[in-house]
Amino acid sequence: MDVRIAITFQIIQRSLILPSILAPWAPVVGLEIHAQITSNSKLFSGSQVQFAAPPNSLVSFFDASLPGTLPVLNRRCVEAAVMTGLALNCTINKKSLFDRKHYFYADLPAGYQITQQRVPIAVNGSLSYSLCKDNKMSQMVTKTVRIKQIQLEQDSGKSLHDDARSQTLIDLNRAGVGLMEVVMEPDMCCGEEAAAAVRELQLILQTLGSSQAIMAEGQLRVDANISVHHPGEPYGVRTEVKNINSIRFLAKAVDYEIHRQIKELENGGTVLNETRAFDSKLGCTVPMRDKEGKQDYRFMPEPNLPPLILYDAKSLPANVNHQQVVNIDWIHERLPDLPSVKRAKLVELYGILPEHSFTLMNEDGLMDFFEDVVKQTQMKPKKVIGWILNDLLSHLKQHSLTAKESPISSFFLADLLNLLENGDISSSAAKQVFEELWKGEGKTPLEIVKEKQLELIQDQEELEQICQAVIDEREKEVIMVVLRSFSTGGLGTGSAALCSPVLQLQV
Repeated sequence: MDVRIAITFQIIQRSLILPSILAPWAPVVGLEIHAQITSNSKLFSGSQVQFAAPPNSLVSFFDASLPGTLPVLNRRCVEAAVMTGLALNCTINKKSLFDRKHYFYADLPAGYQITQQRVPIAVNGSLSYSLCKDNKMSQMVTKTVRIKQIQLEQDSGKSLHDDARSQTLIDLNRAGVGLMEVVMEPDMCCGEEAAAAVRELQLILQTLGSSQAIMAEGQLRVDANISVHHPGEPYGVRTEVKNINSIRFLAKAVDYEIHRQIKELENGGTVLNETRAFDSKLGCTVPMRDKEGKQDYRFMPEPNLPPLILYDAKSLPANVNHQQVVNIDWIHERLPDLPSVKRAKLVELYGILPEHSFTLMNEDGLMDFFEDVVKQTQMKPKKVIGWILNDLLSHLKQHSLTAKESPISSFFLADLLNLLENGDISSSAAKQVFEELWKGEGKTPLEIVKEKQLELIQDQEELEQICQAVIDEREKEVIMVVLRSFSTGGLGTGSAALCSPVLQLQV
């Protein structure tokens, strides 16, 4: 009886606990994205900006924070930030301010970073992005993330850790390089959404030319803020995963951190407000340090920079030197077509599927490659896209190449498709020629076709001569096949009629 009571009590306990465990968790993801501005010089100094330059070869007195040096604002960086803000539907502040953000680290010589904390250059924007529903390319859904602000700030240097010698070396080439920090509201809920939003932002930056946004070179770095909570309850404690330099790693880091926090909470633990890093080899996030609060940074107005004043057509003073001011309307009029517009034009112009336009845009250089092929071939774009996505792209991904690095040029692929479209070769032969072209030996498609004797034969007499030659070489085999077909009734009148000129000679 006691055992039965105990079991009943355990069942009641589980019935009370399970609903809270099984209640859905709502993940919340917000991003802070640092994009290096494409500019010949740094944000506040005349030092050159160049990737992979010899260490400490591009450092001015100001970059090294020598006494008596003062910042001079780079006009190009301001224009790039305004252009990016307009493309992201932001309100551009005609008056913005610079602040000092204090923290002490070896790669920040001044002990503070010049940024825009109080009044940034752009606020209240939005970014629309698309992703596949249930991993099906044919089912695309469009979502929107709010942009809280875009602020100008200077980058820090780079620490190079030498574990073998137990020392850290500092390269200040990157110190002072202009950055745009794009702060997104916590409107996303998974790694896939975060990755899609960053990829769309990357395409926009590259289209504008405001940033090359090459993540492998550190020109686009992402900090992800992640928390989980039960629907209807306040947001949970968030963690920040710092300096993610790959879109693929971003998706993995966000999803891992969501599952880690859920597991921690369901096991009765607590989520700490901390900064973490993503270990791509282990596929997990690891603790770095406690998260600083705003009070730790001791923000203060930057005393050496006046307010940044921008103008539009209405507020532009008369007789002003246009080289000394930034005109918001002038920049707005010169915005290029954004990726969303380009995709719509691809669909309309070439009749391809919307999901195909996303693939063309998302893969570096693939859209230009596709359009080059279309211009040079007689094949319809709807058929060309199949070769681009199914054959070329699969080979590129297999060998970790971009379209710009393809061993098959757009000219050669167009020649191959012309041979196929004109009926000179079959589809299977075209696949063989493609494989030969991929070897990059410099042979043209026509040379490969002739060398491999892949042409389709149109002459009836020539075909009969080839058939006769085959029969002459395999006389016994042919007779056996014919006799077997007659004995089984497998050789109908239609087949016999087709073969009769040759078969009569042998039988």
